[in-house]
Amino acid sequence: MSSTLKGTLLGLLGFGLFTFADATIKFLGGGYSSVQIMAFAGVFTFPLVGLLWLVEGGRLRPVHPGLMALRTAALIVNGLLVTYVFTVLPLAQAYAIFFTMPLMISLLGWPILGERVDPVAGIAVAIGLVGVYVALDPEGAALGIGHLAAIIGAVCAAVHYLIIRKTGGVESRVAIMIYPLIGQTAAALALLPGRYVPMPASDLGLIACLMLAGFAGALVMIAAYRAAPPIVVAPTQYSQIAWAALFGALLFGETMSLRTAIGMVIIAATGVVVVARQDRPAKAAET
Repeated sequence: MSSTLKGTLLGLLGFGLFTFADATIKFLGGGYSSVQIMAFAGVFTFPLVGLLWLVEGGRLRPVHPGLMALRTAALIVNGLLVTYVFTVLPLAQAYAIFFTMPLMISLLGWPILGERVDPVAGIAVAIGLVGVYVALDPEGAALGIGHLAAIIGAVCAAVHYLIIRKTGGVESRVAIMIYPLIGQTAAALALLPGRYVPMPASDLGLIACLMLAGFAGALVMIAAYRAAPPIVVAPTQYSQIAWAALFGALLFGETMSLRTAIGMVIIAATGVVVVARQDRPAKAAET
């Protein structure tokens, strides 16, 4: 199997696992607050991260503590908001906003990394924003707090990925995972009093499935990016258009409108262009 095909298949699997985790959050959101879901998922994840550390080892003290703190703060906000978003928005609408993350990375790359946006990428970003308008159809359906939460969550995720790029892979995998996990779980537990609802064993089992899917997805995506370059792996994120349609229809009776589907395809296409433009300097440096 070629490295390109391997990276593509792993990317599809990873994003499929992420979508399953998101759908589980949405399912549980009918009976529990997003804070409780995040708190329990975090508590259940600690043993797996501990096991990963025992197997892999690695430095726990951050090489760049300031950037690690900033990244952790961004992921705390992202975790709280994204968990909330999946409990209040249809899967397709949530993904339409989250798909703009490559566009946000391109825009934020200038002030954070000093990466200028070339004209082609700039046009792609503008078209991608038009795709968001098409997908969400604000004239046909009122936008609410869930949409704003999704936008802020996507910005925080973009900051997280930019910091990962800036640190150059010097942090260990365990350090990359453990600090945001501690922060997210502590924040959720602090907000839990007054929101806690007792959970039966079946729902605790769903939390465990959610945690396993998210953790496995993260490891699969790391393997995907090790097998193939970003220009091959990153576009597999847009397979979530199909996953969102499938899970939304089967589990929640959601129907993806033609307008939403068209908007998501526009966002996906522009995202691929932006990723391709970002990948050009790395290829030039290799030749």
